[in-house]
Amino acid sequence: MSDSRPTPEHCQHVEVNADNQSLYLAQGPVPTPGAKEVLIRVHNAGVNRADLMQRAGHYPPPEDASPILGLEVAGIVTATGDEVSNWQVGDRICALTHGGGYAEYAVAPVGQCLPIPSGFSDAEGAALPEALLTMWHNLFQRAALKRGERVLIHGGASGMGTVGIMICAAMGAQVYTTAGTDAKCEALEARGATRAINYKTHDFEEVLLELGLANGIDVILDMIGGDYIQKNLNLAAAEGRIVSIAFMRGVKAEVNFAALLMKRVTMTGSTLRAQSFEQKAVMVEDIMAHVFPHLEDGSIRPIIDSTFPLSEAEAAHERMQSGEHMGKIVLVTTGS
Repeated sequence: MSDSRPTPEHCQHVEVNADNQSLYLAQGPVPTPGAKEVLIRVHNAGVNRADLMQRAGHYPPPEDASPILGLEVAGIVTATGDEVSNWQVGDRICALTHGGGYAEYAVAPVGQCLPIPSGFSDAEGAALPEALLTMWHNLFQRAALKRGERVLIHGGASGMGTVGIMICAAMGAQVYTTAGTDAKCEALEARGATRAINYKTHDFEEVLLELGLANGIDVILDMIGGDYIQKNLNLAAAEGRIVSIAFMRGVKAEVNFAALLMKRVTMTGSTLRAQSFEQKAVMVEDIMAHVFPHLEDGSIRPIIDSTFPLSEAEAAHERMQSGEHMGKIVLVTTGS
């Protein structure tokens, strides 16, 4: 697929109203790619909880990043920087941006770009970059998850969680997860989870203990925090690894850390945006080597919850804030 349209001088993007944090469409110049960047005619942009946090003023972008919301896009390459040799104008691409994704055109560092897998729509492509890099880095680079180990992924019905479950299953791990409805749990088990637990009706710790998994979870990926911190420690296996990527129930908790010592548990955490372009490029290289074949054969495929026009970005945020979504929420540009 190619895009023969000439690149305009200006394009639409989403702005945040400084007075009340509402979102609206604005006009601005089309960004110019740097020497190691590509310019993408955005067809779809992924919506992430980090966007909601940035909008509320709780997750400010790095000083060198675009102030425009949006961390991942999919579309067509329309221009390349002077030092880019592996992408050509007309290539279908998905990418982790340095901000600026909620727009008709966005730039991305070349090391953060991936091809859209065969048979994937642009919406599915836009659902990949943030989830792939976050899951790969935290589960496999930081927590060193191995084939045959047990992993517990909280927030399993989120865009990241659904992809994470499928990656872990494809890589030979036994996956447990939590989600907020029975229907979501059934869907997650259909996509590779050994057991999905409805956290609104069951205590996930009690369920896993009943399954004989006391001290039996090798790796835990937590985006919840709060009272989950103690439960995670209780469930962790000897030499277990717990990785925190968000704290939706709060950053503070009263915790008995005796298990940390007795079981030699490693607790770590990260945010993706704070890491360097070089670190993210290594993640992309690993993903292309180890995960991309599973995308190509269809064993990993993102779930699209819903799509919204770029002009309805605020409605997309409301959908995410409600917690009712299953999979990825995606924006569609008007000209795609």
